[in-house]
Amino acid sequence: MTRILSQPFISMGRGATLLAAGIGRWGMLTAETVRALRHVDVWLRLLVPQMARVGVDSVPIALFIALFTGIVLSLQASYTFTGAIPLYFVGVLVGKTMMLELGPVLTGLALSGRVGANIAAELGTMRVTEQIDALETLAYPPVAYLVVPRVLASIIMFPIVTALAIAVGIAAGWITAIQLLDMSTAEFVNGLTLFFLPFDVTYALIKATSFGFMVATIGCFFGFHTRGGAEGVGHSTTRAVVVSSMVILVLDAFWAVTLL
Repeated sequence: MTRILSQPFISMGRGATLLAAGIGRWGMLTAETVRALRHVDVWLRLLVPQMARVGVDSVPIALFIALFTGIVLSLQASYTFTGAIPLYFVGVLVGKTMMLELGPVLTGLALSGRVGANIAAELGTMRVTEQIDALETLAYPPVAYLVVPRVLASIIMFPIVTALAIAVGIAAGWITAIQLLDMSTAEFVNGLTLFFLPFDVTYALIKATSFGFMVATIGCFFGFHTRGGAEGVGHSTTRAVVVSSMVILVLDAFWAVTLL
């Protein structure tokens, strides 16, 4: 009876231990990544191709999400404000929401599924096929060769893609307001600029940069620690996407508490 009652606490303790061990291994990989920055000759030539894969190839999905987010925000704002608040507040809601919340978060979540999964699957396949071991045998630093360019590319490109997504979302909201809500451009722009602060853009880019760093390092972590062949690659890819998405939401709350 005592063992049955204590089983939930044993499971919780085991889970907490595994979580702490995982965070510790992730921290060690992150520290190795920082130290590997000195191998500029190894990672520099790989940076631009990774920027294209992480950023340029992710633009279509990010802009698609932002387009329909802007449309829905504009329509829902009009529905919510009907008869109570001046219609130009549609611009306030679209601008503030896209810049402070939905632009960075939705883009981060979309890219965690695309970029994080790609990194985890690629590095996981290299691990189970012993390609990473071959790099070590050839005296190539694996972290500098595989991790650093991906992490730097994500840190650089996530804010750029997020800025594009925010611009497209606001533009979509503006066009929707003009075409479907009988608003003029002057009214929408009046609302858009009414409570605008330059810090709104800075805040969005800070969030996007942190999201890029976490998505890349988590993807690399799960890829580097893949075991068990093709099935292990699948598990690592799934865990990378799930953990990245959870961390993005936690960071979103953290930056709101810290900076706002």
